[in-house]
Amino acid sequence: MTDEQAIAKTIQTYFDSMFLSDGDKVHQAFHPNAKITGYMGTNLLEQTVDEFASFVGDQSPSAKDKGESPLLETLYVDISGNTAVAKVRDGYLGMVFVDTLSLLQLDGQWVIYNKLFYVER
Repeated sequence: MTDEQAIAKTIQTYFDSMFLSDGDKVHQAFHPNAKITGYMGTNLLEQTVDEFASFVGDQSPSAKDKGESPLLETLYVDISGNTAVAKVRDGYLGMVFVDTLSLLQLDGQWVIYNKLFYVER
């Protein structure tokens, strides 16, 4: 598997965690020390991976169970050695987000180390 394919797989796991309301998938996609940060309106939101996983897992029924159409678009991926930056657009909770994901390759696996998000609409 190429780095591009492995990163795409991590991004898909991240998206699936939200679409399926699966907190375990959050832990699969993110490094344990990662931070999830962005603005909800004018309020700065900062979460740990555990907080984000709990939030995601608490969304019931899931977007899939509600019959929502998945929205995931990878805008770009830039790889530098064992680090990468990806920008994705995704739908979640009736909003469209633009996420900037910083990734690290650890033990042959790409994981998200930080997520900055912006609510596009």
